Amino acid sequence: MNRTRRNVLASAAGATIAAAAPAVWAQKPAASKEDIVLGGSIPLTGVFAFAGIGIDLGIKDYLSILNEGGGITGRKVRYVPEDTAYKVDQSMAAFKKITSQNKVSLYYADSTAFCKTVNPELERNQNILMTGASFAKEISDAQKYPLQFMVGPNYSEMVSILLQYITKTKPGAKIALVYSDTEFGKDPVEAARAESKKLGLNLALEIVTPPASVDVSAEVIKLRRADPDFTIFHGYVSAPIPEFINQAKALNLKTAFMGTFWSMDNQTVMRMGAQADGFLGVMPYRYYYDTEGKSPMLERIRKMRPEYQTTGYIQGFLSAMLLTEAARRTLEAGNELTGKNMKTALSSIRNFDTGGLIGVPLSIKGNSIPIGRIYRADFKQQKMVAASDWINLTQ
Repeated sequence: MNRTRRNVLASAAGATIAAAAPAVWAQKPAASKEDIVLGGSIPLTGVFAFAGIGIDLGIKDYLSILNEGGGITGRKVRYVPEDTAYKVDQSMAAFKKITSQNKVSLYYADSTAFCKTVNPELERNQNILMTGASFAKEISDAQKYPLQFMVGPNYSEMVSILLQYITKTKPGAKIALVYSDTEFGKDPVEAARAESKKLGLNLALEIVTPPASVDVSAEVIKLRRADPDFTIFHGYVSAPIPEFINQAKALNLKTAFMGTFWSMDNQTVMRMGAQADGFLGVMPYRYYYDTEGKSPMLERIRKMRPEYQTTGYIQGFLSAMLLTEAARRTLEAGNELTGKNMKTALSSIRNFDTGGLIGVPLSIKGNSIPIGRIYRADFKQQKMVAASDWINLTQ
């Protein structure tokens, strides 16, 4: 068993981690045993609370498992979150409050806007490694954001995973891309155009809408005229996706509808109604209820939380796992917990076993983890079920 797998699963099982640091650590008990602080700008209220509450619980649960197993080289990890209501000014205020009152090493960020705004502060601080809810392509630029990373593929990579699935399913297929008139929605558009051309797919239609419930009847008529084989939605959580699907089905369109991460929680899809049966989308993680293969972390989660946990929970849980793994590797190498040292340690991860949260071992080379799987909505089972193997864009 490799060291990565041993570290993750030993913590999960609550085992004591063997001391791997130099002897000097034992000579400075006061300094070496101080808590490692993971701060968080978490949207526990506001428009993103549906995800923030799950993210918060996922972070707490992983740290509980980790600390029960002895923490990191004998040091506990203490979580210090603040509610942001998904507002950038409140996120910045939370960051400044948490970092002024604690020696923060790790941090969870609630939005792309906050990640961009706080980046100069991270550069000045130099002691924090950050991840968060953003999958924006810009944040995956390791030169521009050297102390940040994302726990999954960026939005352009998500669309590329969808397009690779389409290519294998129906080579040369005709595609429509429907996205919101927001920075979030526009993020993968250029990449979708380039990747479609590269794969020999026909991106026949692009539709832009506001990011909420709107009258989409005119847009559905455009969709009917284009008659695509696949329609990809991006830049939404739910609305107006159900309205598109309902009107399209009423007009007997045969297009297969697809979504990206923030539209793919099991509860979100099932609330779209039976018309969305067969809805496809990209997911970087296994779902809470997935029992395929060996997944000891999911089994542990299900014992801790017998009720369904959202994809936001899994994202928060895995974020805490990777942040603390970077801290562990840094300390075990005898280095200080600086942002640069932890990012270097994070980038050393190869064939990392997440305990089944992701269905294949992962390696981290940049600021994103370009791995995902296509899942399909099965309304009879009330579950998202696997529709593809795991797709790794680095292979």
